[in-house]
Amino acid sequence: QAQLVESGGGLVQPGGSLRLSCSTSGVILDDIAIAWFRQAPGRAREGVSCRSASGSTTYYPNSVKGRFTMSRDNAKNTVYLQMNSLKADDTAVYYCAVTILRYCSGSADDYDYWGQGTQVTVSS
Repeated sequence: QAQLVESGGGLVQPGGSLRLSCSTSGVILDDIAIAWFRQAPGRAREGVSCRSASGSTTYYPNSVKGRFTMSRDNAKNTVYLQMNSLKADDTAVYYCAVTILRYCSGSADDYDYWGQGTQVTVSS
């Protein structure tokens, strides 16, 4: 069974940067798709980015394209989300999630395992 543990969240000023980490166990990153989602208070969980088993990366909201970069380190079984030029609208709990499917989906319903989430707050 997969286990996912996020870290790296915190309070940052607008325009700042954070790097989130998702440490995984029980999965082989080359065999699954893994994604970052976020959920702001009162809003639905939103797909942010996803890396498929083949290594292709998709970014879902136009608002993060060019600012967020997803990467992975197979040796460490860890994926990262580098977030630059952060805005107040990026404030949310960020989750990583795994689907046994090898391809990406922007729907939270398609994911089988979830981490506990890490809070990101962008505020001056």
